[in-house]
Parts: sequence; structure tokens; C-alpha cells
Amino acid sequence: MEICLVGGAVRDELLGRPVKERDWVVVGATPEDLEARGYRAVGRDFPVFLHPETNEEHALARLERKVAPGYRGFTTDFAPSVTLEQDLARRDLTINAMARRADGTLVDPYGGRADLAARVLRHVSPAFVEDPVRILRVARFAARFAPLGFRIAPETLALMRSMVDAGEVDALVAERVWRELERALDEPAPRAALETLRACGALRVVLPEVDALFGVPQRAEWHPEIDTGEHLLLTLDVAAARAAPSIVRYALLAHDLGKALTPRDEWPRHHGHETRGLTAIESLSDRLRVPQEHRELALLAGRFHTHVHRGLELRASTLLEFFEAADAFRRPARFDALLETCECDARGRLGLETRPYPQRARVAAAHTAALGVTLDAAERTGLAGPAIGARLRLKRLAAIETAARGAAS
Repeated sequence: MEICLVGGAVRDELLGRPVKERDWVVVGATPEDLEARGYRAVGRDFPVFLHPETNEEHALARLERKVAPGYRGFTTDFAPSVTLEQDLARRDLTINAMARRADGTLVDPYGGRADLAARVLRHVSPAFVEDPVRILRVARFAARFAPLGFRIAPETLALMRSMVDAGEVDALVAERVWRELERALDEPAPRAALETLRACGALRVVLPEVDALFGVPQRAEWHPEIDTGEHLLLTLDVAAARAAPSIVRYALLAHDLGKALTPRDEWPRHHGHETRGLTAIESLSDRLRVPQEHRELALLAGRFHTHVHRGLELRASTLLEFFEAADAFRRPARFDALLETCECDARGRLGLETRPYPQRARVAAAHTAALGVTLDAAERTGLAGPAIGARLRLKRLAAIETAARGAAS
């Protein structure tokens, strides 16, 4: 039995990046061999075991054979006779198909180290086409390593296109798409993930609502980049630079979907795109089964981002109605995430990335002031039910007026 470090840990070590988790492959063993040593079985589709002390994952070396469409259409052979090289051959990219033996020897049968040096994302073998999830993984790795100068090998991109044309991407299940998408959005260069999916044609399959934004013009005086799809990519650039959380990045992905639904004869104006896009946001979130908190923020961003952009001109009464509609008093942290989404949106315009955004400060000040309003016992005297709410609302309105004047000055 031989145990080797494999995959991302070897890759990141060679790149000089921090190794966050370690995966191991076990060659020449059976499940019974590992269980006898105290390993705990956790794998559902193939034997994966947790080390009795470190809890790190150890998988038996295996071969996979494609027998049906989709990423579940495989049979697996994990006999002790499977070699390390055979196990590495089934992996997606050469940079992920390296191993390190216990004595420190690097096992690199497919040129992963050379591709690391050349900054190339290249498939290991023609078997790449058998698993459509690999398209999503390549997009995610593009988003992770684009800042280091990595590019996708032309032949790998061609294979990805052939997979899309063959309908393989249609077989992806929603949970897997969301898992890879969320991770890609959270990488240092999320735009690279969308650009990769668009380049191979997969974006129109997995995110048709987003793909439809490309080629839709906007008014140049507000959006110098003009193209709505490019605006989306710019907002993600800003979010990544600001280290915004994934929930904000998903909201940015979805906030302008209504612009793809604007009748062409109204271009480049998009009056009413905020409410027009809500159905598309619901549809996208339903299909991908995104977490409820992501869905809620995306809907708020779609509906209210122009409210925040007009934050310097909104009256106190309008601000209060906005806070109430956004449930900002019960969910202040989510409201802060909405403001962050709106700032990324405002800065995600060509040449305007560093332009001041005082709207956020005014809206935030008004929200903070209203959030701090309470009614003491004396103010509640003689009031009941709706009357208490009405009195609280009047105090909040007065607090907003004071705060808004202060922010404006």
C-alpha cells in the first residue's frame, strides 16, 4: 500500500501558494485494508476514507468509465491493481494531475509542472469530454488563476465547445452548477469564469439569463462601457477588489437581468428594468436552487438598486418607505449587503471605478438614524396596536430627515 499527496495541494505547493487542504490517494489497497487501520469510510459513490488522526480525505486509486450522459454516468473500478498514473489520468487538468510520494518524489506523468510554468490550463486526456462538470471547474480555475497570467489551452477550449455542442452540459444538475458557480464568483477574478463559459458556449446553457445581457446596449452617458454584459463583468471586478462576499457577487450577477428583457425599440433606455427583471431573478434562483439569503438579496438589488443610486435626491418619506419595503429594520446586515451591492454596481462602469459614491453614505446615515429610534414608556402611554407603530414611524421619519440633512451638508 502506498499513500501519495495529490491534486491541488501539490499544485499550490509548486506555485508557492498556501495549501488549504490536502487530498491523498491510496494505491494497492482495499477498503478493508484502510478500515483495519482505523480509517472511516465516508464516500457514497466510491471509497473515500477519513484518516483516523488528521481527518484528511484518502481515496482509493480508481479508474472511471463513461457509460451514460452527465457527470454521474460513470462506472468506477477501485481495485488494488489500479496504478497511481492511471488514477491521475482521470483528472481534469494537468496542473491537478500531479502527486508527491512519501519520499518527496514528484509524480508528473502528464506535464503539469511544465504547464504551471507556462501558465496554461490544459486537459489531461481526451477523456476530459466525458464529464461536463469539468467545464465548470475550468471556468473556476480560470477565475482563480487569471491574476497569475494563466490562460486556457486552445485545444482544451475546443474540447469544451464540443461538449456543449454534444449536449453534455444539458445533463448538469442544478446543485452542482450552483456549487461551482458560487466558488467561481468568490475567486479573485470572477469575470474570467463567465468569459470562459461564454467562450465555449456553456453560458447560454447554464446561465441563459446572464448570457442574454451581452450585446444589450445602455446609455453611454451613464454607462461608458455601453454593453450590459461588460457592465456586469466590471461590477464583479469591483466586488473582487473590495473582497465582497459571495452573496453580494450573486446579487450583482442577477441585478440587471431585466435589461435583457427590454424591447429592442426602447434601447438603449431600460425604463422599468428593475421590476421587469424580478421574474428572471426568481427563475434563475429557482433553477439553480440557490440559498434563500442569496435569492433575497438578489431580488432586493434588482428591485432597489436605482433607489440607492438616487440616494442624494430621495425625500425622507421615500427613504422610510424604501427601508420598510426592504425590511431594513429587522434585517440591517442584509441591508448593508444591499448597499455594498449598489456601490459595486455604481463603480462597475468603465472609467468610473474610483468615482465618489456619496449616495451610500446618505442612505446609510438615514438608515442608522431610523434604526436607533425607540419609544419609551411615556411615549407609549395611551397607545395600542397600530397607534404604536404609527408613532414609531413618525419618529423614524423625523430622524431620517435630520440625518439626511446632515449627510447632504
